[in-house]
Amino acid sequence: MHELLVSIKLAFYNLRVNIGRTLLSLSGIVIGVSSVILVLSLGAGVEKFVLEQVESFGTNVIEIEIKVPKTGKTSTQNIGGMVGGTQITTFKLKDAEEAGKLSNVEGWYAGMMGQQITSYENQNKQALIWGATAGIEEVDEQLEIKEGRFFSQEEDEDLRQVVVLGSEFKKDFFGEKKAIGKIIKIKGQPFKVVGILKERGSTGFFNFDTLIYLPLQTLQKKLTGIDYIQFALYKLKDTNDLELTTLEMTDIMRSRHEIEDPDDDDFAVTSIAEAIEMIEQVFWAVNALLLAIASISLIVGGVGIMNVMYVAVVERTFEIGLRKSLGAKNSDILKQFLFEGIFLTLSGGIIGIILGFIGAKGASLLATYYGFPLDFPITLQIMLIGFGFATGVGIIFGLRPAYKASLLSPMEALRGNKS
Repeated sequence: MHELLVSIKLAFYNLRVNIGRTLLSLSGIVIGVSSVILVLSLGAGVEKFVLEQVESFGTNVIEIEIKVPKTGKTSTQNIGGMVGGTQITTFKLKDAEEAGKLSNVEGWYAGMMGQQITSYENQNKQALIWGATAGIEEVDEQLEIKEGRFFSQEEDEDLRQVVVLGSEFKKDFFGEKKAIGKIIKIKGQPFKVVGILKERGSTGFFNFDTLIYLPLQTLQKKLTGIDYIQFALYKLKDTNDLELTTLEMTDIMRSRHEIEDPDDDDFAVTSIAEAIEMIEQVFWAVNALLLAIASISLIVGGVGIMNVMYVAVVERTFEIGLRKSLGAKNSDILKQFLFEGIFLTLSGGIIGIILGFIGAKGASLLATYYGFPLDFPITLQIMLIGFGFATGVGIIFGLRPAYKASLLSPMEALRGNKS
């Protein structure tokens, strides 16, 4: 125990005496650990934000959406095809209705989105249009009316030209004035405002408050001239039967579209629970990649510590010889130099965690300032990972120089042999 304490005291003494070299070695570790902490914190914050936004739709929801055949529903080929303008026109309102007849479905709505020029008096605006069946009120629990009402199923079937405005859109066109009963024009056609929604905010980068909602069939037949839909959402009675309901919906869609080979599916059935699982997997992979990149700076810092310790071994050859001649064992010398490396990295780890915490809080404030309610936490797990990386670097890169120092013979060291 005495020898261990001596090794620790000597390690601290030599680090304090060579303060310039110590600070230089610390800098690489501090940068590396703070980078690791910041990356993990940012990843955890963004993942939590995205998951909360997805979960806001409810965990008892299944979505059927269009998909490019012979591609995976989450594949870059499918996403690229959609973004590139590939049109899937086989998903009809009748398909959505049939899936909605399943016994485990409590409510459903079908929908599609588009953009149209909208005007009121002398104001014009390119607006995002959300066409939906009246069941959207039952399925989307975040959809709340502030003034007026939502449109009815009868109005959808009769192709009535009525709209419900998002809170932000209402302010843009009407300010504080009354909007209910007013007429706005969409693509040059008159639409009566029957409802105003409560402020909802954004999901990710999608702002619901800027939307205009109107009956799906009105949008299809009077504005776009199409007969297909893009998606349908279903609220389930019992989430324990989620997997069975998903399979039943898949069978209905394949039967109606006369699809025998699953690779030919022109649709995708996804539950919110499945979407959450996919998001978690994606974030795990992204965080692992970013962590690996951030760790490069730690490795560079470790190499710096190893080089500094090699120099220290050469400079302190006489000291090593003297300690050995007084009875110090190889293990005592090994511990002394190894402790120096570990103390350096742990000190750098503590400072790095503090700087990472400051950086994470600064990032949270910056995100909030720009309208994104993101919180980047520094959890115990994140701190332990930071300490673990720092300790690992200290042991791995400090072991070789320490081992070399422990092998020096007393006679060679006292003669100043630097071999």
